[in-house]
Amino acid sequence: MSIRDATNKRGRPATGKGEPVTVRLQPEQLAPLDAWIADQPDPKPSRPEAIREAVAEHLKAKGYLK
Repeated sequence: MSIRDATNKRGRPATGKGEPVTVRLQPEQLAPLDAWIADQPDPKPSRPEAIREAVAEHLKAKGYLK
């Protein structure tokens, strides 16, 4: 077994589904996001996971997601 085979991949496991969306955030947007992540219990969500959760909560609040 090589070292490459033994390493764990970071992030969510690939599902083969979903569409990648690239978003550029400014420091004034990242700071509160990182503060929210720091306040979460372990295991802390990654930035992409936190963004997905924030988008889902916003869409639920607006009635677009059940």
